[in-house]
Amino acid sequence: MAKIKYTKTELKKQRDALKQFTRFLPTLQLKKQQLQVEVQRTVDETRKLAVKKDAVMAEIDAWVEIVARPEFDTVQKFVRVRDIIEETKNIAGIDVPVLKDIVFDVESYDLFSNPPWVDSALDAMRRLFRLKTEESFLKEELRLLETELRTTTQRVNLFEKVKIPEAKENIRVIQIALGDEQTAAVCRSKIAKRKAVAAATAEAPA
Repeated sequence: MAKIKYTKTELKKQRDALKQFTRFLPTLQLKKQQLQVEVQRTVDETRKLAVKKDAVMAEIDAWVEIVARPEFDTVQKFVRVRDIIEETKNIAGIDVPVLKDIVFDVESYDLFSNPPWVDSALDAMRRLFRLKTEESFLKEELRLLETELRTTTQRVNLFEKVKIPEAKENIRVIQIALGDEQTAAVCRSKIAKRKAVAAATAEAPA
């Protein structure tokens, strides 16, 4: 605890600080609650995405032997990622990157000279890449939200458990000290008055 002065100026300073802490605390508590909700939402979305990704992987596994064939290397060249478009979304006061769209370039190919499963393979590749990209964005969003939640929780704890109790205790101690000082001043004044009366009486002619 920082050393305080037992003065009226310090008392006002501590009272102002207490008002500021108690005014800001509800805002921090609300932000903490919002972040907790958003973290849980992101976790739930990540789980749902994992289920979708597993479904696509299971679909791919159904023809994994075909994928292992040399001609599949040629099929992979038919589709390329041209651009990953992202935007920024503000969540509980922080900016997080969000996947908006993925642009694929798909080369035209002869349906008669390529295996019949090429369309399905290309579609599965696009869906799997999109899901993996969405997953990476969600993981980054979760990381940012959890970091902000930890920081906000620390601030809430600081205000609740340190700053507010400390300011209240400082105010109490200063008030006691000022009260004691006032009482002592009154006592000194009375003593001085009695001495002055006694001196005046002693000097008065008989």
